[in-house]
Amino acid sequence: MISPSIEKHGTLFRAAAIAMLMLAAATSSASGGQDNAVASRATPQARPALQTAVFAGGCFWGVEAVFEHVRGVMDVRSGYAGGNAITANYDTVVGGRTGHAEAVQVVYDPAVISYGQLLKVFFSVAHDPTQLNRQGPDRGTQYRSAIFYANAAQQRAATAYIREVGKAGVFGTKPIVTQVTPLVKFFPAEDYHQDFARLNPNHPYIRYWDAPKVAHLKRDLPELFVVQDMQKKLSLLPSGSRK
Repeated sequence: MISPSIEKHGTLFRAAAIAMLMLAAATSSASGGQDNAVASRATPQARPALQTAVFAGGCFWGVEAVFEHVRGVMDVRSGYAGGNAITANYDTVVGGRTGHAEAVQVVYDPAVISYGQLLKVFFSVAHDPTQLNRQGPDRGTQYRSAIFYANAAQQRAATAYIREVGKAGVFGTKPIVTQVTPLVKFFPAEDYHQDFARLNPNHPYIRYWDAPKVAHLKRDLPELFVVQDMQKKLSLLPSGSRK
């Protein structure tokens, strides 16, 4: 089931699309900024390096599943962010006392998709940013809404995006509770959590909570939706980039 809050404000989100796309364009080089634009003009044949973004929006199974279907995304890994290495394991994080959030690391091609467009997917499809320390059936700070930025450009883009969505009244009077915080370290989750939705499509949790998010992406953002083919994407990654 898609979050009622997201469904309720779907029309408003589409109404605010132009403003947000303009913001996305302005922040499309969030990890490279003007330097990338200058480099592109100087060497038009050079392709921008792959970039990463880290988002937390409840159980990482569903967030991972959504981003695996986004055009230009080359790899998605479930993991933990916000805490230290010693407690970065599921059995400890699930207690909600380690400071971690369940998160996903998104590796994307900035020549195909911008950081601003990833933010649009995150806020409109992947989760409900008005739910404080919870998401769907899950409760606790480990399920909080958060953006872990890698640099100042990503921080500016995320902060500006939240401000514009708030001004547009996309979620009505509900405040956006998404934290924007620096990424210290991303810790990959256990192997059994990786690609969980893809490998377990009939799992009751996936069918009820996460599959509808992917369907929502396909319906409302068809220009960004692609059929999942992560194995092909992984073969295009630089050698040793997924450790």
